[in-house]
Amino acid sequence: MRPARRALLASPLALLCTSMPTRPAYAGAQLEEPIADAVRSALAAAIADDGTPQEPTFRDVEEKLTYWRWLGRMGDKLKGRKREYQTRVEFLKSVWYESKRAGLEPELVLGLIQVESGFRKYAISRAGARGYMQVMPFWPRLLFPRDGDPRVLFHTRTNLRFGCQILRHYLDRERGDLFMALGRYNGSRGKAEYPNLVFGARRAWDIPLA
Repeated sequence: MRPARRALLASPLALLCTSMPTRPAYAGAQLEEPIADAVRSALAAAIADDGTPQEPTFRDVEEKLTYWRWLGRMGDKLKGRKREYQTRVEFLKSVWYESKRAGLEPELVLGLIQVESGFRKYAISRAGARGYMQVMPFWPRLLFPRDGDPRVLFHTRTNLRFGCQILRHYLDRERGDLFMALGRYNGSRGKAEYPNLVFGARRAWDIPLA
């Protein structure tokens, strides 16, 4: 495994996670479906760490100020879930970065995390989905057969990157239909309950930044 990707896919804390008690998560489960080799390669490349620092870039000062206002507003709302300031800020920075990297709205990703895991890093669903975005263990094994240890899904940045890129993959498969893509993400394609929960949670994070 390349050192850069190892930094993304592993941490000492992640290797201890299986001994930590967790409450069941809401999530259903992404379904393991056959995917073309080209799609698998593209997904693996999107998820692999290329060594680029996890820092956003801005076109101008106003865009940068919007980002910092976003961190402040979202941080205030997240205080009840994550009390420690630095942990809260680093989590939100990762959400912003991985959302934008996948072409998703950060507020949508926050809403999905709220529904999936209630912002619990070590959440495990009855189906075995793991972490903030409740990623199924088959994904690391499918995309990285040689080193796809599912315990990496408890590493914050890894979990967010998998989750965002998987949702992007489903969104592309559904030709931009977010309702259907969310259904695929939850393993309940075509049913309204899960997408409606995520849409409702997203609205709660859609806070004016002015």
